[in-house]
Amino acid sequence: QVQLVESGGGLVQAGDSLRLSCAPSERISSYYAMSWFRRAPGQERALVATIFRSDESTYYADSVKGRFIISGDNAKNTVYLQMNSLKPEDTAVYYCAARYFGYRPKYDLWGQGTQVTVSS
Repeated sequence: QVQLVESGGGLVQAGDSLRLSCAPSERISSYYAMSWFRRAPGQERALVATIFRSDESTYYADSVKGRFIISGDNAKNTVYLQMNSLKPEDTAVYYCAARYFGYRPKYDLWGQGTQVTVSS
């Protein structure tokens, strides 16, 4: 069964940068959008950023706007999240997810998550 595999998490200090990657375990034909979510301790999972395959347009949560950049490699169906100027409040497990279709909001594939810890 196809799943998404994240990598790139780790422990960094405030102000540092990290780059997360997400790729499917097997080739998938296409997708409508891919997103990064995060779940901080004691909080609900929250959408961080989305990239739409057709035009590579992007969406960012207000909390990361101007600091994080989502990008994709369509040939590899790989998505990246460049995280700059990290803050302790960015500490969370980060998940990537793929949405196959635009007509419904369901995410069809999820990764296992990668831990990002930002120390002050």
